[in-house]
Amino acid sequence: MSAASVVLLGAVAFALYTYLGYPALLALIAARRTGPPASPEPWPTISILVPAYNEERVIGPTLDSLLALDYPADRRQILVVSDASSDRTDEVVTGYKDRGVELLRMPQRGGKTAAENGARGHLRGEIVVNTDASVRIAPDAVKKLVVWFADPAIGVASGRDVSVSQADRGANTAESGYVGYEMWIRDLESRVAGIVGASGCFYAIRAPLYMTLVPEALSRDFAAALIARERGYRAVSVKEAVCSVPRTTSLRREYRRKVRTMARGMETLYDRRHLTNPFRHRAFAWQLLTHKVCRWLVPWVGLLGLGAVAVLATRHAWAPWLAGISAVVLGLAAIAWWWPEGRRMPPLVALPGFVVAGNVAALHAAVKALRGELNPIWEPTRREGVGTTGT
Repeated sequence: MSAASVVLLGAVAFALYTYLGYPALLALIAARRTGPPASPEPWPTISILVPAYNEERVIGPTLDSLLALDYPADRRQILVVSDASSDRTDEVVTGYKDRGVELLRMPQRGGKTAAENGARGHLRGEIVVNTDASVRIAPDAVKKLVVWFADPAIGVASGRDVSVSQADRGANTAESGYVGYEMWIRDLESRVAGIVGASGCFYAIRAPLYMTLVPEALSRDFAAALIARERGYRAVSVKEAVCSVPRTTSLRREYRRKVRTMARGMETLYDRRHLTNPFRHRAFAWQLLTHKVCRWLVPWVGLLGLGAVAVLATRHAWAPWLAGISAVVLGLAAIAWWWPEGRRMPPLVALPGFVVAGNVAALHAAVKALRGELNPIWEPTRREGVGTTGT
């Protein structure tokens, strides 16, 4: 067997392990999922934290939905942290003051993590619930998360993201499939050593853990599960705690979001790289290395595989077929990249576009992380709020 054949087979095997072998192994060793503890009485006090930057179009409906949550109002704090918004976000939030909603305005833009750090001294709850301004939380979802903290071993409980298209008819359908796959992986991880990262859209964490200062260039939702592990707690995914997340309408915008979040994720993992030591952290280290590091390495391995295909195409009759398939996939991805925003993308175009863009984003993020270009300043991906009509 030639060296090029070995490289190609190795690349394929690596990708198959990362996306199929890993969940198969998790399913094989996962313990039976037990139900949540009994509902506490009384319910613990919570602080619902909503970081926001220029969200005047969606923050009102979001606050309406938070005020309608099935949770005792006298044991709930709602705090919006405005990252020095320059639109009417602060004005809209102030209009909810008589309903108990609090506003904390940062003096200058510092990014999402900086805003979350700045909120720490203003949080009064035993549990901190972090969410986004453009998502919708099911009425019973907060209780579904909080009930897990009756188990003293749980430090973080993450909600279940459900990608929805009601917000925009031009949404990328491939995104929904990926979100579903990711939630399935987290459910399996919860039954082994715990999830390795919480959902940035909706998660809850014990207040003492939240008070840990996270450097502004890092990702707090990813760090939350790592901090919990360091302190001897587990992080779990709660599939019953549903958070509806509108799909993005632009592959290019989604690409920029992925580059930003992956670059911050790489730096976050490097900051707590001791957790990847399998001799000390065992199954958790294996999950962290596979779920994060292996995924970030897939595109680099893929480049080696494409190079091997190019070499083999000159030697074997079957190799040009692989080259042709690769060219078609890349061509469809290029069509997806330039697809008009607001028009529904066919799955045949959406799937290769989403996959290729995600892997190229990992390459781009790695370069940015190596250069130290982490861009802590927060520029959220604009998604119309769930239940609204996009344009």
